[in-house]
Amino acid sequence: MPDPASEISPFPPVDPPAPPPIDVPRPTLPVERLGALIEVFLCSGLPTQLLVFQTLTHFGMPARADDGGWSPSFIMAMALIDMVLVLSLVYLFLRAHREPIRQFVLGPRRVGRELLLGVALIPGALMLVVIVLAVILAVRPGLHNVAVNPFERMLQTPRDAAIFAIVVMLAGGVREEVQRGFIVRRFDQYLGGGVVGIVVYSIVFGLGHIEQGHAAAIATGTLGAAWAIVYWRRQSIVAPMISHAGFNLAQLVKYVSVVR
Repeated sequence: MPDPASEISPFPPVDPPAPPPIDVPRPTLPVERLGALIEVFLCSGLPTQLLVFQTLTHFGMPARADDGGWSPSFIMAMALIDMVLVLSLVYLFLRAHREPIRQFVLGPRRVGRELLLGVALIPGALMLVVIVLAVILAVRPGLHNVAVNPFERMLQTPRDAAIFAIVVMLAGGVREEVQRGFIVRRFDQYLGGGVVGIVVYSIVFGLGHIEQGHAAAIATGTLGAAWAIVYWRRQSIVAPMISHAGFNLAQLVKYVSVVR
């Protein structure tokens, strides 16, 4: 009898499944790194704030009050206009790279969960600043070189406090966290990794508050690094945004209620 194995099968032989393709990261081109660096610089706040400052002063808006401190109306106008410019730049750059806005804001997270996390992080942010300032004052008390925060001088009336509350929540909580998230994202994609972005921008963020004193700049930079880590790990700016806005508002309420 013929061997069944020797008979020709009416079906073609089935090839073994092909191995899955190896996900090899595409190397970052120099032009892409240069483009990302330009985007980071434009969204850093430095060029936009210089532009707004020059524009407001050019049209006759005084930057200083009669006592020599910053004019509250000037600072508030500058902060809100700069917020619009930075948010517009981030939006345009994300659209240019075809990156979904929702993915940048939320990532894979749910809004409700991120909102709750942001609220839960507010006490931690307040405690972190207290600990950092306490350590600085114990080790290097000379770093506390500004007795009165210059921005506190702008709070002369309840109206000033109300307007300033809006500014610190929008220009602080919203703009700065969109700014921070975008910059860390670009570092993560093109400029050496998210950790590098967190370190670099946290130093810049702290130096941006140097007018409030060296100790305050260090504490602010540390707090900025904490918010950057939350964004980087969760890929959502909602929780850092809520935490930052709540922290700023709590600081303002503390000053108004205790000092005033």
